[in-house]
Amino acid sequence: MPELPEVEAARRAVQDNCVGKKILNCVVADDPKVIDGVSPSELQASVVGKTIVSARRKGKNMWLQLDSPPFPSFQFGMAGAIYIKGVAVTKYKRSAVNDEDQWPSKYSKFFIELDDGVELSFTDKRRFARVRLLKDPTSVPPISELGPDALLEPMTIEEFTESLHKKKTEIKPLLLDQSYISGIGNWVADEVLYQARIHPRQTASTLSDESCAALHKSIKEVIEKALEVGADSSQFPSNWIFHSREKKPGKAFVDGLLSCFVFKRKLSIFCYMDPITLSFMLKFPIIHLKEYIYL
Repeated sequence: MPELPEVEAARRAVQDNCVGKKILNCVVADDPKVIDGVSPSELQASVVGKTIVSARRKGKNMWLQLDSPPFPSFQFGMAGAIYIKGVAVTKYKRSAVNDEDQWPSKYSKFFIELDDGVELSFTDKRRFARVRLLKDPTSVPPISELGPDALLEPMTIEEFTESLHKKKTEIKPLLLDQSYISGIGNWVADEVLYQARIHPRQTASTLSDESCAALHKSIKEVIEKALEVGADSSQFPSNWIFHSREKKPGKAFVDGLLSCFVFKRKLSIFCYMDPITLSFMLKFPIIHLKEYIYL
């Protein structure tokens, strides 16, 4: 699923290549599951002739700010992606479509041509994304229900620590709760918890001040580092657990160490490198304990 780094990389590409340009043509897919609450013809008529003023984002949602409302808004879902013809835009790999043989792709849901010839397409091959036409995207769900953006509206360490100590839920589900912090999904949550050396099932309120500070730092550093490389996962640091997410249980080795505990819950893989963490982890009920290796 595209998360904050991928959506922000798409926003930046739109900001760099499309702002200040007029929309000459628009093609909207006849797909009422994705095109939400508006007909294709109404969406097309509402944007043609308008100028793109900026590209905006909150959490995993992006919208085009035009010179007058309403504005097209994109909820990326499981596989939404932005393509700009001739421009490299990083996509979450499960979102990628082949746009070389057919442009726009058969998965295109929203396509615009700008007055300088630039062409943009929002694609979704799994049909969990949503494209809406909104007068004020920030005033209505889903954006109005989001918590502070993890990049643009970070809590202070003091605010973050205080809020965590009030939460009686496990830390990973809390980070995934978009009403708490928006933009963090599975891979970012896995990474920041791993970098902070925090068990994903530890209750948030039991975290020490030091752990809260470590988590606050890792959220900032992981997101900023991902954006430094344009959300291109092949350029993520080699010691990130991201590179082991899809390896078979028992085969994920991180930080150059051969001692590793592998725990798989849904699509998440967590590696813990020391016996203290291992003994702590075993105190919890575990869903799908596959294998562990400690050498």
